[in-house]
Amino acid sequence: MSPAEGATAERATAERATAEARRARFGALPERVAFADMVEERPPADRPTGAYDPDGSSVRFSCLAVDLGL
Repeated sequence: MSPAEGATAERATAERATAEARRARFGALPERVAFADMVEERPPADRPTGAYDPDGSSVRFSCLAVDLGL
């Protein structure tokens, strides 16, 4: 066996050992979560979309000058 082949074999053995250590420490990956389980569907709000809502407008528009009345 040439020195290059010996280094390759040692490297493969080291990679296997680290993979086994990693599996022993962390275990298996968790099961995949289905997309349907990640999505929550809710009906739209009952309030009209054109109605004035002072609390809702502050969410869309925030400006320090307006807050200070300048």
